[in-house]
Amino acid sequence: MHASNHDRQTPVALVNARLIDPSTGLDRKGGLLIKDGVIADLGPGITAGHAGDAEVIDCAGRVLAPGLIDMMVFAGEPGLEHRETLATASRAAAAGGVTTIVCMPNTEPVIDDVALVDFILRRARDTALVHVHPMAAMTKGLKGEEMTEIGLLHEAGAIAFSNGKASLANSKVMRNVLAYAKDFGALVVHHLEDPTLAPEGVMNEGEVATRLGLRGAPCAAETIMLERDIRLVELTGGRYHAGQISCRASLDIVRSAKERGLPVTCAVSINHLTLNENDIGPYRTFFKMKPPLRSEEDRRAMVEGVASGDIDVIVSAHDPRGAEGKRRPFAEAADGAVGLETLLAAALRLYHNGEVELDRLLHALSAAPAALLGLDSGRLAKGAPADLVLIDLTTPWTVEPETLRSKSKNTPFDSARLEGHPLLTFVAGRLVYNYADQQQ
Repeated sequence: MHASNHDRQTPVALVNARLIDPSTGLDRKGGLLIKDGVIADLGPGITAGHAGDAEVIDCAGRVLAPGLIDMMVFAGEPGLEHRETLATASRAAAAGGVTTIVCMPNTEPVIDDVALVDFILRRARDTALVHVHPMAAMTKGLKGEEMTEIGLLHEAGAIAFSNGKASLANSKVMRNVLAYAKDFGALVVHHLEDPTLAPEGVMNEGEVATRLGLRGAPCAAETIMLERDIRLVELTGGRYHAGQISCRASLDIVRSAKERGLPVTCAVSINHLTLNENDIGPYRTFFKMKPPLRSEEDRRAMVEGVASGDIDVIVSAHDPRGAEGKRRPFAEAADGAVGLETLLAAALRLYHNGEVELDRLLHALSAAPAALLGLDSGRLAKGAPADLVLIDLTTPWTVEPETLRSKSKNTPFDSARLEGHPLLTFVAGRLVYNYADQQQ
């Protein structure tokens, strides 16, 4: 997206909307004016009669909110373009109301070098419909042995640091990463799984795994790593974010760390909020993920954590896998599910069930990730970027994998009936998705 496009943008007035700004708790009827890629004004005074020369869009009372910010997207580019590219991921994102995606460093080659951070930023600028920020590797090649050049990567535009889908088992290296990241105010995002406790685990350890004859990964593999990391945060003062938690015990650990005033936050994936180990059924590999889908008790704990605000962020954990990775016996199949396009609609299940307030849900999908990553978006405010989503809360629809915009179709929501979806998505004031256009 080049600035020259913005110079000639016609102003747009979105009128007769229900404005929800989760960063301030605003929830009221009104309108919003977009000029030159930013929010020029908003409030009850913006109506069709007061729109001036702006193009008027009547929102018919629907929810207008900040665009979603997805902190965990495996995009495939460079090296794995057959699964997904930044262009296809961004189209899926726009259709899901996601206006910013944060790409994980699991690419080929790994994003552990300034040149690769630069490549992602350029490639996104040239091909992506939405904002793209790369997360860089915290260790070279994601091997967990040698720390990357955190300062240089941060300066080049890496928005955070991660070890991808592998836990950093070496406590000394992890301590160094947290200490260095602290010097730059950088966020460390860690995958939690003690590699020695769950080396062969392919699903949640317990009765269901035993019945299916599959090796289990216990919750303890997650909690042991989380406990260790929090001790290292105490030592270093580094900003720490648990990339995904999946068990009640992990939620308790995060709660107590926050009560002690440590700079600790966490996310949960939409899969762990809406699905459980029973959904695996007859060895369905689209339900194989890392961390694995847990018990219903753990799933309910994750929902409670979002409702109480103890879980800060909801991510899609979007991980495209081709048929060659998924059409295998469960134990050998690749883990991961696509999720950008279904993120908002699946999250709305929790709102429709009365489990999580709409404002709280939207906060975990926009305002919270924006604050953690230091982004100016994720809010409805004068001068903020016009990254917006207009949401139909109630229309039912069925997920048909072949219509998904991702290159890979490995959705756990295949044939699921969902309620509500994005109608319009704006990125920097430009309309990048219109639901009505797709229906013709």
